[in-house]
Amino acid sequence: MFDKILIANRGEIACRIMRSAQNMGIRCVAVYSEADADAAHVRAADEAIAIGPAPSVESYLVIERIVDAARESGAQAVHPGYGFLAENAAFAEALAAVGVVFIGPGIEAIQAMGDKLESKRLAGQAGVTIIPGFDEILVDAAQAAQLARDIGYPVMLKATAGGGGKGMRIARDEAGLEESFASAASEAVASFGDGRLLIEKYIDQPRHIEIQVLADAHGHCIHLGERECSIQRRHQKVIEEAPSPFLDADTRAAMGGQAIALANAVNYRSAGTVEFIVDKNKNFYFLEMNTRLQVEHPVTELVTGIDIVEQMIRIAAGEKLEIEQDGVAIEGAAIEARIYAEDPSRGFLPAPGRIRRYRPPIDMAGVRIDSGVYEGAEVTMNYDPMIAKLCTWDETRAGAIDRMSAALDEFELHGPGHNISFLASIMGRQRFREGRLDTGFIEAEYGDSYTGDAIEGEAFDVLLTASLLIHLREQARADYLSGSSSKFEGDWSVSLGAKAHRVTAAWREAGVEVGLDGESLILESDWHPGESLLRGSLEGRSVALQIVAHGVGYRLRHGGVEVDVVVRRPRAAELAARMPAKAAPDHSRFLLSPMPGRVISISVTEDQEVKAGEALCVVDAMKMENVLRAERDGTIAHIAVLVGDSVSVDQVILEFI
Repeated sequence: MFDKILIANRGEIACRIMRSAQNMGIRCVAVYSEADADAAHVRAADEAIAIGPAPSVESYLVIERIVDAARESGAQAVHPGYGFLAENAAFAEALAAVGVVFIGPGIEAIQAMGDKLESKRLAGQAGVTIIPGFDEILVDAAQAAQLARDIGYPVMLKATAGGGGKGMRIARDEAGLEESFASAASEAVASFGDGRLLIEKYIDQPRHIEIQVLADAHGHCIHLGERECSIQRRHQKVIEEAPSPFLDADTRAAMGGQAIALANAVNYRSAGTVEFIVDKNKNFYFLEMNTRLQVEHPVTELVTGIDIVEQMIRIAAGEKLEIEQDGVAIEGAAIEARIYAEDPSRGFLPAPGRIRRYRPPIDMAGVRIDSGVYEGAEVTMNYDPMIAKLCTWDETRAGAIDRMSAALDEFELHGPGHNISFLASIMGRQRFREGRLDTGFIEAEYGDSYTGDAIEGEAFDVLLTASLLIHLREQARADYLSGSSSKFEGDWSVSLGAKAHRVTAAWREAGVEVGLDGESLILESDWHPGESLLRGSLEGRSVALQIVAHGVGYRLRHGGVEVDVVVRRPRAAELAARMPAKAAPDHSRFLLSPMPGRVISISVTEDQEVKAGEALCVVDAMKMENVLRAERDGTIAHIAVLVGDSVSVDQVILEFI
């Protein structure tokens, strides 16, 4: 077994790998860019080595610097995590050349599965079911259009290299194919340095289900069941779970058998994942094989009890895999939610910033947190926007969902924009709870953005009663400090967002009773002023919500709802309603940057006439290219930035006449 390994990655996955390695008694070496000098993975490591400037192309993606760090530290092996160099055969070769073990599959397997064209050919030869398409690299958009007519729309354009949803676009008709081709190729070059594309039939309403495999260097290969990863946005996974609520035992066995057959065909060793597209009739088709540790591996670990990272290290050290296929038991259900630094109200655009408060629910039963941040850390625009992976386990899928809902309500995160309310909303969707999933779930349920759920049902009861409890305890505290005495019981007006509700309130032991329309609710809680998390019991049900002071009231978050709340006496509410509303500034003449990032292209010139929907420029942020389009017809009066400029959120990019 190794004495020391280097982790060629950053963030949560670097911390995750260190946790298993250090539990095995292995010392861990971190590498870091200038932006990550004080990052969580650097703090967790036994030693750390600087490898260059903040941009990943000058640090985490530079093979020579990682290899030099491994040699300098005396590490006997390198774990690449996911992303960056994890599926780069040249990296594995460079390590082998200096006698350092790559904790992953062999070079041949990486090369074969890293090229989507070659992997599809090998999968077909191994008896794996494949999607109809064109088995050669596309020359240009014109050829793609001709092939699309033969295959039939919709089609998928996808980069031959890499993965993770980068360099992938769906074209539903010929009119959109040329732009999809250019966009996919550009993103592929930016992400992988390789703009080659493939084309294949796109299956409508597909489910994305993948099989986790483990194989040693002695010819023994098993699978650990499946993960359902159908809840995606822009081909990026958002929610994953194990097992899938859709598969039956026969389909699971067939998919597992094909995954093992493909692994054996390329003499695979280490952990790997074979991804499939599954239609509504449970027909499944090979998508790709990821020759690395998957982001969503924790859900498999939670239902099998197998530490996949530990097994990868043991296999790389030459040990035999001691687990037999019949020894793999799937127990209970697990769900993973990816918490991102993004703004759902702005189309889920990246929203980096400093983390002012970070209190994950680590003390809840059945909850696991994989994270690479801490309170005070900076989420920069240089890297992926993931903040943490929140995972829950229970004996049933419904129980795992309920635990996830509760954990999201208790997850305190202030500073950068985030998607916690959006994730909580998904947990509450009836369609999700019933397991009626496909990769178009988010688009169908939410469209291009998320501005919050309606304030109704259980969320309304919680927010209304909590508003009164918070306000009255704040008032009682003010009375205590000032020596005055206020009357708390009686009539109140509670504004939840734009709507006001006339209620009555009365003190009760350990809480408050709120009356509305002849009915009453009792909320009990030991919450004290100044606390940002309220835990309590509403009519016997455990509830939790977040509290942030906001203006003359509070901003509350619970169950997918985030709302501004003000509590007043009825007369004060009447007077407040007469105050004139402040008009929003008119930005219609400007194109503003919706997020911090870097301008990578400008496709218009001054005095040029443009039509609504026409692409104006592309801003890159957190490894994603974002095309900014004209919202109306007009003429460009002035362009305020240059290609290569960094822009902040709401910075003016150009002005219309």
